[in-house]
Amino acid sequence: MRSLTLILASLLILTTAGCANNTEHSTTAQKETTYLTYVKTGDKVPVTQFVDIQGNSIDLSQSRNNKLIILFATWCHDSQRTIKHLTASDIYLSPNIDIIGVGREENNPALEKFAAEYELNFTLVADTDRSIYNQFANIGIPRLILLDADNNVVKTLIGESENAITEVVW
Repeated sequence: MRSLTLILASLLILTTAGCANNTEHSTTAQKETTYLTYVKTGDKVPVTQFVDIQGNSIDLSQSRNNKLIILFATWCHDSQRTIKHLTASDIYLSPNIDIIGVGREENNPALEKFAAEYELNFTLVADTDRSIYNQFANIGIPRLILLDADNNVVKTLIGESENAITEVVW
């Protein structure tokens, strides 16, 4: 019985570690255990311009909508679950919210395939070298960054919980 308990506890630890320490997709620096978020409520967002997977320039200052930036990876089960919950929520179709998905260590073809599979209708940006992600956090995906109309950080969430989308409230 003790052996079974230890095995189950080990599996629980591996399961709850989420996508933060996936050895196939992480670097030595990522294997830290402390989740750090580099932006806080009230901060200006550190990145305001992106190029999406179709080559279009995105400038956050051109929109007066609230924005939701999702830092994710296509291979991460927590990211996949969060995207599914997002597409089933009212947020997904809101005309007053701009959604930008930033694929951490992803390339355009992988994001195009993911967008087709999940039937996504929001902007996707490939962050092949983590240069965008590293301005927001050290480890942990998905990350949800809520911005107001002036591109100030309203809230940050680590989306590893069962339904982090319910916490997306401006």
